[in-house]
Amino acid sequence: MVDATHISLQANDRSYFALLKKEIHQRLTDSGMEATRIAEVDIIVAEMTSNLFKYADGGEILFGAFKEDGIPYVELISIDHGPGMQNPARMMQDGMSTSNTLGAGLGSIKRLSDTFDIYSIAGWGTVLLSRVYIGKKPAVKKGLIIRPLVISKPGERVSGDGFICRTNGESFKLMLGDGLGHGPEANLAVNEAAKVFKVFPDNSPTSTLRFIHSAIRKTRGMVGNVTHYDSEKGEWSSAGIGNIAVKWIGPNSSKNHMSYNGIIGHNIPTTMNDQLYSSAEYNQLVLCSDGIKTRWEVARYPGILKHDPSVLASVIYKDHARKTDDMSVIVIKVR
Repeated sequence: MVDATHISLQANDRSYFALLKKEIHQRLTDSGMEATRIAEVDIIVAEMTSNLFKYADGGEILFGAFKEDGIPYVELISIDHGPGMQNPARMMQDGMSTSNTLGAGLGSIKRLSDTFDIYSIAGWGTVLLSRVYIGKKPAVKKGLIIRPLVISKPGERVSGDGFICRTNGESFKLMLGDGLGHGPEANLAVNEAAKVFKVFPDNSPTSTLRFIHSAIRKTRGMVGNVTHYDSEKGEWSSAGIGNIAVKWIGPNSSKNHMSYNGIIGHNIPTTMNDQLYSSAEYNQLVLCSDGIKTRWEVARYPGILKHDPSVLASVIYKDHARKTDDMSVIVIKVR
């Protein structure tokens, strides 16, 4: 089933922390993680909430469970609206504190994490990533990194947004869909689209969207984007209908992708074409439901492209999340 990839746990008040920790602990237990490792993740969560309480003006922790090369892992992302840090690397050193504590918090999180990353801007806030594997962390390989961030609307049990990817060696085809509205009916529309996406053999994004359109006519409908990456040609092809923002990012420039007007399952243009982009020019792709702000530019976030793609997704989520709807940010990077 296509659904949210992460749950959002609010950490705006200290009274929430016990419930937050209990929720994550239970999910770790359900995932099959061994007790000693769960205890270590409990420490990570405790340090994250402690930092949010001491330094942040509101925040949340995102929790997701995934697999990489068949190895399960959990991902914790702390997002705050605090004062940020002038020098994150210095704050990582044990004994460094601005609140008269032992100053071992960030260092502890890093030591206990298989993957750790932090991004902070003074006056903007901080995003902190911790990834813990249930087993040995896979070796870094060339190819694609795909990091999804799909969050349900607060109060909903399922997400009206959905992401699905089909790989073929180092090539892939993906779809990000946003069912009209939110809740079960929107989720149904996206899942019906995902079913036919899985079986449609053509790599053309336009042909795929037309096939999906004919298959989900009895649903509420959705907006969406389909993108294919051809590793042999070093080429992206993409097509979208409706308000799914797509941005291509390269070492020297970025480019917005133009979607067609319409609603998949109800009315789509009679004439559509795949748009092609070279991966040599654009090695990263960002997709965002409900749109990225028109003037959003990578340059506003110094050094962000050097960080884990999940951090980039979280930065975009932090600045663009609509608490009145589902929210998705997908970041794909050619490594």
